[in-house]
Amino acid sequence: MKIKRIRIDPDPYEPFRLAQGYRVGDLLFISGQTAIDQNGRIVGVDDFEAQAEQVFTNLDRILRAGGSSLANVVKVTIFLRDMSNFSKIVELRGRYFTAPYPADTIVEVRSLYSPDAMIEIEAIAVADSAAEWERR
Repeated sequence: MKIKRIRIDPDPYEPFRLAQGYRVGDLLFISGQTAIDQNGRIVGVDDFEAQAEQVFTNLDRILRAGGSSLANVVKVTIFLRDMSNFSKIVELRGRYFTAPYPADTIVEVRSLYSPDAMIEIEAIAVADSAAEWERR
């Protein structure tokens, strides 16, 4: 089975010695995406909605780089610093995912990579087409 690292440029995760994700056959395993811009700076400090929007933007970017999309996500794990944002996550899932919605685990954590980070999402997705990926 072919394993290929998913790369973007610039890659704000590179200094942390981790991959954005891997494509293993027709499955994509995406590292936790946070509210950082392409230069590695956090956006939306103290603004959950702004951070969540950036997280979904980053997730979409990595999925596309791996030959997939938000429409093909089958599982997400969402880490929240405050479970009071749960209803906002439900609303965002309706905006960014379509039925049938992905399997989901949502957990509250004490902290994330930065004290300013409020949300992180990791995902598993199915590729659009193996043939399309091979042409890249």
